Amino acid sequence: MPASTTESETRGPAPAALRVAVVADSDTRWKWGALTARRLAPAGREVRVEGRLLRGRATPTPRQLAEVGAGSDSLREVSAVEFLREAADEPFDVVLLALVGGGVQAMLHGLRHAWGARSGGRRPVVVTGYVGIVYEKLTDGLLLRHGADLVLANSRQDADRFRAVYEGVGADAGPVTEVALPFLGGEPYRGGGEDRPYTVVFAAQPSVPESRKDRTYLLERLVRHARRHPEREVLLKLRSRPGEQTTHIEELPYQKLVRGLEPPANLRLVYGHMGEVLDRTDLLVTVSSTAALESLHRRIPTAVLTDLGVREALGNHHFTGSGVLASFDDLDAGRLPVPDEQWLARQGVAADGGYAHAFDAARDRLAVLLESPGLPPLDPYYTLRTAGGYLPGVLARHHLAPDGAPLPGAPAGDRAPGPLRRAVRETARGAYRHGVQRVAPLIRRLGEL
Repeated sequence: MPASTTESETRGPAPAALRVAVVADSDTRWKWGALTARRLAPAGREVRVEGRLLRGRATPTPRQLAEVGAGSDSLREVSAVEFLREAADEPFDVVLLALVGGGVQAMLHGLRHAWGARSGGRRPVVVTGYVGIVYEKLTDGLLLRHGADLVLANSRQDADRFRAVYEGVGADAGPVTEVALPFLGGEPYRGGGEDRPYTVVFAAQPSVPESRKDRTYLLERLVRHARRHPEREVLLKLRSRPGEQTTHIEELPYQKLVRGLEPPANLRLVYGHMGEVLDRTDLLVTVSSTAALESLHRRIPTAVLTDLGVREALGNHHFTGSGVLASFDDLDAGRLPVPDEQWLARQGVAADGGYAHAFDAARDRLAVLLESPGLPPLDPYYTLRTAGGYLPGVLARHHLAPDGAPLPGAPAGDRAPGPLRRAVRETARGAYRHGVQRVAPLIRRLGEL
């Protein structure tokens, strides 16, 4: 009798794992990049996430990496030039740039140079995007990201705005692809139970608001709310511990400001994964944090504060029309905002179940690019012809010449940093953080005398 054919033999060998290099420069960008990489993988194909953290002021600590809850198959620190040298030789399938705009632009030109000699046009697919709400420097940030094969927009509204900017300057808008924030999810809110107190969470941001006066005002109102409602648990959710940096610089950590306010026993400071904190949240309060979208996605009552005004500098202007703008006076009185469903839909907040398909279009486009016999060279909008007075400075900050080649004296990429180099880096990083959080505020206060 002929040998039987198994189902696996009929299907053939499984495709090789998709190798995605995620290059990030902060804890939040690492979270976005690593989670996005897994959501973009074609159906049925395993993905291998290889993390590369750019050294800088916001390089995340091991604690921060553990807190964001985005794992990887490998993870190490690199400089821009070190990664470019690696990318010239490593057979990555995708390079996902989870970086600030200038970092993306430098990588695009550096990768174009590194891959220039490849025969047949075979190169990795390059993907980039934003980690959250885009409320400032829209045009500047977008043009710095132009040149990637896919520019991900986290909502329908962002996709429309991104295309309008690119078309308005004569740049190719084809790479713009609508997705959603990759970290939405969790169990839908069903109301508080009898096993725990009603919980109010204030999601703090490292750079919004900026001044001591405004930050102290928010803390005072939070303390007042806790005293007014002693039956409630009030949590101040913090992004980082003193000495750590995030995507944005935090000169005045809430941990220090709250000490002099004598908070009541029902107000506590908490850290940890935002999704886990939301599991026990009955009301999420913030100025403009992306946590508001996570909360709204789960149908948790959410309030974006108007106490300091609705202003572009705060980012809460993004929530105009959302129905969730409210003041501490409203919350003290027990009034809860009611979100506008049409606004939610345009923001990629698909609490109705549509989120499961939010990455379908990007996944399909990536599959087509991966199967292409060859891709053209990367073609950023910014060149020496279009931005001769701007581009060289952007690239030089990452030790790259105007053509994307490493500048003389750029950090070596052929060896791991020794103990001395690591010690010097940590000392320099600590000195920078000390300057940001202690020296700079002191100088500013002296200047106001």
